[in-house]
Amino acid sequence: MIILPAIDIKDGNCVRLLKGDFGTVEKVAEDPFQTAAGFLKAGARYLHMVDLDGAKDAKMVNRDLFTSLARETSLKIELGGGIRTLDAVEYYLANGIERVILGSIAVKNPEFVELAVKEYGDRISVGIDAKDEMVATEGWLDTSDVHFLTLAKEMEKMGVKNIIFTDISKDGTLSGPNLEQLRAIHEAVSCDITASGGIRDIQDIRNLKRLGVWGTICGKSIYKGTLDLEEAILQAANKGDSIC
Repeated sequence: MIILPAIDIKDGNCVRLLKGDFGTVEKVAEDPFQTAAGFLKAGARYLHMVDLDGAKDAKMVNRDLFTSLARETSLKIELGGGIRTLDAVEYYLANGIERVILGSIAVKNPEFVELAVKEYGDRISVGIDAKDEMVATEGWLDTSDVHFLTLAKEMEKMGVKNIIFTDISKDGTLSGPNLEQLRAIHEAVSCDITASGGIRDIQDIRNLKRLGVWGTICGKSIYKGTLDLEEAILQAANKGDSIC
């Protein structure tokens, strides 16, 4: 299993939110470049990043920061937030971002996702963020009438290979991931599933690994010190503890 430490950007700062509420913005680190360097030193190979301003405004807001970081680190960066056009997808993928995450657009314009996947293959990931099992959009400010499993199956048919699933009620709470919903989506589709939201400690990493998900995004747990990133990476890489 892959561990993806997270850096969310708002107004150029490293922040975390509670359940996606922009009113709960908390600055958690001084500098995204130094933070990424620390993750690399701990053994990380991947980095999950979100443009929170972009997610809210439906456009690329902090793109220069992301592409600058991509040039300066050997971490493989996956990036979401405000990516609504093929030009935006192409820009990021041509400027060092390993994989882009399409979120709201997957609900509002699934044909766009299909076009992007045909063009860029597994460099396209889809983020499915659920509130009471229904998919949320626009930086989690709106909730659709689409069930998360329905969207997952639709994305699978379009050729999507990786889905990032977040139970919004768990995000930023350090209360543990929603294993029931993660198991449901993992069993419903053949896509690689990345778990996001609620991870607190090394036991959560063990539980997710046993579940068989492809990866796990860890944010607040690292910043608050409830999870040691180096230990999590070693645990995730321990083949003897997995039932996959």
